[in-house]
Amino acid sequence: MKKLLVFLLLTIKAYAGDTLSLQGSWHFKEDPSDVGISEKWYLQQLTGSIQLPGSMTENGKGNDVTINTHWTGSIYDSSWYFNPEMAKYRQPGNLKFPFWLTPLKYYVGAAWYQRDVNIPVTWKQKHILLTLEKPHWETTVWIDDKPVGKQNSLTTAHVYDLSALLTPGKHTISVRVDNRIKEINVGQDSHSLTDHTQGNWNGIVGKIQLSAGAVTWLEDVQVYPDLQHKSARVSVRIKGAVSAGKIQLRAHSFNSGVAQDVALLETSFKDTGLIEINYPMGQHIQLWDEFNPALYQLTVTVVPEHGEKDEKMIQFGMREFKADGKRFVLNGHPVFLRGTVENCVFPLTGYPPMEEKEWLRIFNIAKSYGLNHMRFHSWCPPEAAFSAADKTGFYLQPEGPSWANHGTSLGDRLPIDQYIYDETNRMVTSYGNHASFCMMAYGNEPRGGKQAAYLGKFVNYWKAKDPRRLYTGASVGMSWPLVPENEYMVKSGPRGLRWSHLPSTVFDYYDKIKEQQVPYVTHEMGQWCVFPNFKEIKKYSGVFRAKNFELFKENLEDHHMGKQAADFLMASGKLQVLCYKAEIEASLRTRGLAGFQLLSLNDYPGQGTALVGILDPFWDEKGYVTAAEFRKFCAPTVLLAKMPEMVYRNTDTLHADVVVTHFGQAPLQQARPEWRVINKQGEVLAKGTLPVKDIPLGENISLGKIQVPLSGIHEASALQLEVSLDSISNNWPLWVYPGVSPDTTGIYICDTLDVLAQQKLQAGGKVLLLAAGKVQQGKDVIQSFTPVFWNTSWFKMRPPHTLGFVCDPAHPVFNNFPTEDHSNYQWWELVNTAQVMNIETFPVTVKPLLQNIDTWFLNRRLSMLMEVKVGKGRLMITSLDLTNDLSHRIVAQQLRYSLLKYMHSSAFNPSEKVSLETVQALFIPQAVKKINMYTKDSPDELKPKK
Repeated sequence: MKKLLVFLLLTIKAYAGDTLSLQGSWHFKEDPSDVGISEKWYLQQLTGSIQLPGSMTENGKGNDVTINTHWTGSIYDSSWYFNPEMAKYRQPGNLKFPFWLTPLKYYVGAAWYQRDVNIPVTWKQKHILLTLEKPHWETTVWIDDKPVGKQNSLTTAHVYDLSALLTPGKHTISVRVDNRIKEINVGQDSHSLTDHTQGNWNGIVGKIQLSAGAVTWLEDVQVYPDLQHKSARVSVRIKGAVSAGKIQLRAHSFNSGVAQDVALLETSFKDTGLIEINYPMGQHIQLWDEFNPALYQLTVTVVPEHGEKDEKMIQFGMREFKADGKRFVLNGHPVFLRGTVENCVFPLTGYPPMEEKEWLRIFNIAKSYGLNHMRFHSWCPPEAAFSAADKTGFYLQPEGPSWANHGTSLGDRLPIDQYIYDETNRMVTSYGNHASFCMMAYGNEPRGGKQAAYLGKFVNYWKAKDPRRLYTGASVGMSWPLVPENEYMVKSGPRGLRWSHLPSTVFDYYDKIKEQQVPYVTHEMGQWCVFPNFKEIKKYSGVFRAKNFELFKENLEDHHMGKQAADFLMASGKLQVLCYKAEIEASLRTRGLAGFQLLSLNDYPGQGTALVGILDPFWDEKGYVTAAEFRKFCAPTVLLAKMPEMVYRNTDTLHADVVVTHFGQAPLQQARPEWRVINKQGEVLAKGTLPVKDIPLGENISLGKIQVPLSGIHEASALQLEVSLDSISNNWPLWVYPGVSPDTTGIYICDTLDVLAQQKLQAGGKVLLLAAGKVQQGKDVIQSFTPVFWNTSWFKMRPPHTLGFVCDPAHPVFNNFPTEDHSNYQWWELVNTAQVMNIETFPVTVKPLLQNIDTWFLNRRLSMLMEVKVGKGRLMITSLDLTNDLSHRIVAQQLRYSLLKYMHSSAFNPSEKVSLETVQALFIPQAVKKINMYTKDSPDELKPKK
């Protein structure tokens, strides 16, 4: 009875017209020894069961993760395997990998899926297809004892023609899925299959079905919009037994709110094959773009002279995406791409969403942050993503499923060379009608001495074959060779912050792009890190666990800072936003730049854990910036104030050139910009209007100048400049300092704890120890104003090592030095390249007044300013330079003044006592504890390319 029930469950018919759904329970068996073919498992009933659509991991299948698991992905920092501090995380039952998210189960190899079906009599002599929308990744199919074939697409559905094999009655479908990298090596770090991102899963997701249709059928329909003639060229490929008949075309708008039924067109054909039809779309065509993503549904019907008709429905938009010099133009209007990289990060499932609803959520979130573009790094999303992007007005750059580096190469006559052509052809056939499919690349940063020649031919091939989008060879960093044939560039030159000099809002990247004659899009911009959000751990309720976060959290607690995790997140997050704002605004100021692609808006959980997103991997906010705040500097229209500096004396005059970068739906008429300067309390100190003017589409459009004398400000003040244009606004922080005369009476100031300093402390005196340049404990920690780039693990402790700092702005030490609880522009003069003090030998009760946030891989207790009791005395220690050139370093002068005012007050009464020897140890030369990465190699992307 039990066997009968299982059989019934496996043979339930779920018909939708002539479609039989195969979702549900399948027989299943793992094949780790790869013996299934030789032992003819397709002739046996497999003993296990599994639910499809789904992955093995979702079904609890596979192996437990161990220290010996052979991963699909490069590990360039192998120190976890050898570091004694990590030993407890290498134990069975407590494995915590720092490299990426940890799957509940893991399996790489062949696995067999089997299903019995009953084919109805009505399907006799039908054209029958088996569709596996997204297997991962190679499939081999048998019907009963007959082999059908093998497919290996990572980008499109696997579709098998079973017409000759599925006769009415019972049959057994056996599918062997193999997720090993074999002769076709796309690169083990490719986001199409790597454990760094989605994970190398085995299974089948999306639609799994049999469909029966006419014996004369529409194999392919491609729509090529022609805006100039208000028509569409429809390319129809007919296959089958009948050689003559009629083709009918009928289109209608469906999502714009403007009803439009395009007239029916009927034409005859005499031979199966490729048929080209010009389809007039009417005089009032609706155009597709990010502001008005108007779409049409085209119904194509083939009616043979004899036999059953066949029909396809195609979603498309009337649009032309082209390059005009250095600018992208869509339907004749200039476009600036504000993009993010989608890295195939889906922690609940381990594979991309196959339903449109989830992609609509993702694109709408991205649009709420001002973005209009998404690049898919070395992978191609499913149909649902393209359809959702069409409807939300998002410009997509899918890529071939390859990062041909890390174990493979491009242009060296390896199987990957042909596979890229095969895959991109499959992509364009499957998704080419989608309006959102505007750009395409082979993939990411390849290796290979002949890669430029290969990619040049690749671009020329696609330029000649399909003009509906633009093509580039690869998305690359600066060390990759130029591909002259590119229709647009995705390269990393125009990025980074020029904060080795005084921060300003003037710099741009024109010097990096001025020689290029095609649109230039910044590759993987940003990569500014934030501290982990440990509250995120509980969200991993699917196929992955955030064991990396668990490790970092425990390590932070081991270093006695567990309670500060939330403060570290918020303070580092505010610095991260400051960096993104500065970099995006510099991009918007850059004459001729065509766009940017952030890496990325949400976090990247692999490559050592790269917390570069302002959103987490679930596309949720982390709490330190909202979409509305981000949209002030990342939107179709952004106001910009060009200021050579952010910090002023009260004898200065604030000068700002106000410009606007406007890539909105249309030019603005009679715009009236306004501005104001406000203080911390929200009081308006100055305000005004700029000349009324029409604003065309473009960048760096001048709106006027602002001049504000600052002589009325008599105390250290944090101000804000706000510029607005109707509902659009932007703002920048400013600081103004008056001249100060610090009182040093009664305070001994020194740069070492000399004999007199020790005597003062023993006698109960006050000592200010200015230790800049003298510190030994902490010399190995390299600090910049910017935070960690990508992460310190993947780049082998490449500096900077810190993520800004945290402080208490209400502490009286800052009474005369206005600050927030995080790093901001006024601190640049003090903290950029400044020494830090490693205070791990100090009592854990000592709380720094300025506490550096260390890389989360090490979590060292660090400080730049602290107060302690030594003997009977009170000691203030800082590693900041508060001595040199104070007449020109007005921020250092102001902080020194604030410190001294505080030290004169009764509030200066440190609660924690430390020994003189503990303080002196900060300055004693000793062997630096080097960070051993246990790996001599470096990431391939840091190596010069041949």
